[in-house]
Amino acid sequence: MKFNNEWTDYKIIATGDGMKLEKWGGHILLRPDPQVIWPSRMDMYNYKGLSAIYEKSGGGGGWKYLKLIEDGFTVKWRDLTFSLKLMGFKHTGLFPEQAANWDILINLIKTAGKPVNVLNLFGYTGGATVACVSAGAAVCHVDAARAMVDRCGENIRLSGLPKDRVRYIVDDCVKFVEREIKRGRKYDAVIMDPPSYGRGPGGEMWKLEDNIYSLVKLTRDVMSDTPLFHLINSYTTGLQPVVLSNIQSLVMGGRIEAYEVVLPTDEGIYLPCGCSSIFMGKI
Repeated sequence: MKFNNEWTDYKIIATGDGMKLEKWGGHILLRPDPQVIWPSRMDMYNYKGLSAIYEKSGGGGGWKYLKLIEDGFTVKWRDLTFSLKLMGFKHTGLFPEQAANWDILINLIKTAGKPVNVLNLFGYTGGATVACVSAGAAVCHVDAARAMVDRCGENIRLSGLPKDRVRYIVDDCVKFVEREIKRGRKYDAVIMDPPSYGRGPGGEMWKLEDNIYSLVKLTRDVMSDTPLFHLINSYTTGLQPVVLSNIQSLVMGGRIEAYEVVLPTDEGIYLPCGCSSIFMGKI
């Protein structure tokens, strides 16, 4: 398993009974987490300074505010700054466990010995994009939601990074890659963080387990002859790291490392947060 302990503005204070108590900058949030199947050892709902609770209701839910939380409050990791906002489906606009992957990508880019062009698919608010640009890469950031792509641009600005190092694309990721292949455009590295479920541009159902192999195979054809890395991240419950590793091995060969991504907590335990697999080397 991998984790990064360089956060100063984020930590997990406690977990239990399906919930996690977190500190995000100056705010304390209580959110559900399906991996937390053990009992709580403290009364998290009455924790001093608690700012908001995400309350589940039927198939959805919403935030209950106990204090005023401004849109666009920020947290820092290393010298990078990220803008946050409490959104539906319990999200804040950032997945802090991904700092474990950001650290790997930054090191690979800095030691590549050449300019690196990265394609970030399902890029969300751009945590990986910001990390790669900070290491000197140029990034094509693709997501189907304009609000998320706009947030990536805001994170680039807040982090003081050159805005001309990112190409922002609002599009279906599969359709975009297919067009890039036809155009003959190549990338030195690919990052993908596909959703567990979703719908395509024609309303077709997307399920990660049914589509991940074909997606990896498709992205192989948009990579350069000497690729630097190919990273898959998944939050799909039950999808093991070795499954991702097997897919990359069958499609690409080469050197691959797969692992569970976790976050340490103040309780002295680790919270599982999905899995990743990274291919490093020539296809």
